[in-house]
Amino acid sequence: MIDAALFENIVSELLDELPEAFFKELSGGVIISEEAPRPDYAVADDIFIFGEYRMSRLGRQVVIYRGSYERLFPNAGEAFLRQDLRRVIRHEFRHHMEFLSGIRGKESLLAEDDKAKNDYLRRHSKEKQ
Repeated sequence: MIDAALFENIVSELLDELPEAFFKELSGGVIISEEAPRPDYAVADDIFIFGEYRMSRLGRQVVIYRGSYERLFPNAGEAFLRQDLRRVIRHEFRHHMEFLSGIRGKESLLAEDDKAKNDYLRRHSKEKQ
């Protein structure tokens, strides 16, 4: 089981690595959720969301899903958590910075995420054949 205090400390330390400008207009801040959500396109119990950049009328925020780590990596060590959380946090902040900068199209992280989704769906469609 992943220690919640350790997880929170790692997230906090990784956020401290980011420049203050990255937090501009992130009115909802960064929260840690105990949920383990699956993307709506999941066709099996093999994919979970680790982080999410949210935009709503109430503002923008980054959510890190401790529940997904607990579900897939219940015995993860600190080194693994630190490395993967750094990747996830920077991914979500890239979404935030691209949104603020107006970056869209094939060079954006949204396009990369869409490609990863399509690759996942293609793999699963081949497995059914």
